[in-house]
Amino acid sequence: MGEPRFATAPSSDDHWHRPAPPSPPPPPPHQPLSLVQPSQKKRHKTKVFRVFRSVFRSLPIITPVCKFPSLPMGIPDPHRTASGSRVTGTLFGYRKGRVSLSMQETPKCLPTLVVELAMQTNVLQKELSSGMVRIALECEKRPDKDKTKILDEPLWTMYCNGKKAGYGVKREASAEDLSVMEHLKPVSMGAGVLPGNSDVEGPDGELAYMRAHFERVVGSKDSETLYMLSPEGNTGPELSIFFVRI
Repeated sequence: MGEPRFATAPSSDDHWHRPAPPSPPPPPPHQPLSLVQPSQKKRHKTKVFRVFRSVFRSLPIITPVCKFPSLPMGIPDPHRTASGSRVTGTLFGYRKGRVSLSMQETPKCLPTLVVELAMQTNVLQKELSSGMVRIALECEKRPDKDKTKILDEPLWTMYCNGKKAGYGVKREASAEDLSVMEHLKPVSMGAGVLPGNSDVEGPDGELAYMRAHFERVVGSKDSETLYMLSPEGNTGPELSIFFVRI
C-alpha cells in the first residue's frame, strides 16, 4: 500500500498568485449640466402700483390661463396671475429624507434659491393629499441699515399648516441638486419619481419631485410669498410658501 496523501492547506503565497477578481464597472458618467445663469433684469415697481395691487388683489380678476390636463396638482386661482413674477418651483427629496425647495427663473436656469425644509418628503406628500398646505418660514427682523434680502437669510423657523416643524436652512445647490434640475429641465409642471442613489435610501431609492409654476409676490423687504399656480379646472392640492421676518 502506498503511503496516504494528506491535503495541504494553501500557503499565504498562493493568495498573491491567484488572479485578481474583475474590477466593478465604472459608475455611469454624470449628465453634463446645460443649465444657464438666470437673467439679471430688474423689475421696477412704484408705490402706486403696489397700492393698486393690494386693493384689487381681493377682487375677482378673470385672466386666461393655459390648460395642462396632465398636471395632478393645484387649484386654479384667477386672483394670482397678474400681481407678481412667475418662477419655477420644485419640491424634491428621498421619501424618508428631508424635502428641499428649489426656485428657478425657468426650468432651464440654475437655481436662485435652495432651501432644505424641516419635513420628510413622505410627510409632505401626506399633507398635500389633504388639499391645502401653508408653509411659513420665519426669521427675526434685521436693523434698518441691514440690506440683507429675505431670501438670503440662512435660517428660518418653519411652520406647516400652523404647526412648528423645525428649521429651514438655505444652502448652495449641491451636485445632486443640479443633477435633479438637469433631469427635470424638460418638465415645466408635474410630479413623479426619479431613480436615486442616496446613502440612506441605497441605490434602489427613489427621489420624488413635484414641480409647478409659482407666483412670487414681494410684499415688502420683510415678506415674500410663493403661490402655486395650476391649470384651470384642476382639483388637486393648493400650496403657498411664506417667507417672513417678524
